[in-house]
Order: sequence, then structure tokens, then C-alpha cells
Amino acid sequence: MKLIKISVPAFFTLFSIIFLIASLNLPKANLGNPDAPMYFPVGISIIMLIFSVIYFIQEVKNLHVENEEIKQILSGRTPKLIGFTLLFGLIYAFIFNPLGYLISTIIYLGALLFYLNGYKKWLVNIIVTISFSFISWYAFSELLGVSLP
Repeated sequence: MKLIKISVPAFFTLFSIIFLIASLNLPKANLGNPDAPMYFPVGISIIMLIFSVIYFIQEVKNLHVENEEIKQILSGRTPKLIGFTLLFGLIYAFIFNPLGYLISTIIYLGALLFYLNGYKKWLVNIIVTISFSFISWYAFSELLGVSLP
């Protein structure tokens, strides 16, 4: 349990350091301020690093305290839900370009809703899946003019 409490802030601290290094290695701009492309990512990574270190320190101070919320998260159906959501997201990422936004979003959202809500709520799952997919596609494609694959 103690390892879990400090592993998340340690991961984010490491991730923000890697992101900061990658941001500092961005190529210089040819026009205008040569360092302009790195301002935003460097700023975000510094903010993320500060908050991650603060989070890490807080968790190290509270290592002796038992946390019931973590025990609840790690028990029951929650780990399966997290795992399947990550799996569905990974599959969605792989099918997105070959199948396009609309079809891959319908497959992803449908699979996720059927897993979360079960088959008893099949009508709600189908209505939400199709309506969200078409409305979001229409909003991006037609209203905002963003071309989707």
C-alpha cells in the first residue's frame, strides 16, 4: 500500500522531468523569436514538476496513515473497469486512422458503455453511442471545419 502511495507522484515527477528535457530540445523557430515554440511546453512541464514534487512530499509525510479510499479503489470491480477502459482506449487508438473518427468512436464508445452499463441498458447504450458520435463529428467537421480522419 505504501508503495502505491508514492509511486504515482514519483511517476509524474519523472514524467515531468522527461517532458521538460524534451521541451528544451525542441527545434528553434526560423521566424520571430527562436525560442517561442518551447515557451508553452516548458511552462507546463515546470508547473507539472512543481505540483508533482509537492504531491510526492505530501505522500511521503503521510506514509504511515492508512488510506481507506485507496483500499476501496483497489477492491471490487474498480481495477477491472480501469483495465478495460485502458484496453479499449488502446484499441481505439489503433483503429482510429484505418476506420476513421466516426466508425472508431462508435465502436469504442459502444464497447465501453456496454461494459460499464451491461446489456440490460442496451437501448440507452446505443442511443448515447450513436448520438454522441454523430453530434461530435458534426460539431468538429461541419461547424468548426476541422477535418477528421
